[in-house]
Amino acid sequence: MATAPISAETFLAAMPLFRELEPAQRERIAERTRMLRLARGDTLFHRGDPCLGMHLIVHGQVKLSFVSSTGVEKVIEFLGAGQSFGEAVMFLDTPHVVNAQALSDSLLLFIPKEAVFERIECDAGFARGMLAGLARRLHQLVADVEAFSTRSGTERVIGFLLRDCAIANEGAECGPVEVVLPVAKGVIASRLNLTQEHFSRILHDLSAAGLIEVRGRNIHVPDARRLRDYAP
Repeated sequence: MATAPISAETFLAAMPLFRELEPAQRERIAERTRMLRLARGDTLFHRGDPCLGMHLIVHGQVKLSFVSSTGVEKVIEFLGAGQSFGEAVMFLDTPHVVNAQALSDSLLLFIPKEAVFERIECDAGFARGMLAGLARRLHQLVADVEAFSTRSGTERVIGFLLRDCAIANEGAECGPVEVVLPVAKGVIASRLNLTQEHFSRILHDLSAAGLIEVRGRNIHVPDARRLRDYAP
């Protein structure tokens, strides 16, 4: 039996940024949207390539990175389904400042900047949504700079492992947590500004202290509050 064609409009309707648009407005954007299928390891664009629009991830994972003058790759972000990238560079009308590579087989939507700019000019709510997304990115960037400057490698790893665990205050209860590393350990290490060896050593030390149990990409945290409060 033939598979029904994939609708860009349907995917846009599921994305927070486009969800509030009228169906006819989304349809106009969808008409100009292209679907891109990437195999694991495919490069979407390189640093210095012109930015012609923004991308949305329908499924899969994309790594944003650059290579230093010494040949060392620095991972800026790894993104998954429902997330977007390229907006800031699109608004600045400058070339891409990072490389984008698929970490797994992925399906993306590419929206040309002309379609986005037209929507902004006639929809204040859409413009506010774009600004909110860029503000969240800036907030995360500031948090990353603070973490890399003031927190130890162990603190960074613990923060990453507990990023989805809400521990509101010192007395909050938080029991076992199951963490699945979303990407390879080397990618996470680069994102945390660590070498892969240092990252692995920290996991080993936390495991030896009885704070985590490592099973490949699956990490069991018996007591998230105890891990959060750990001071090596």
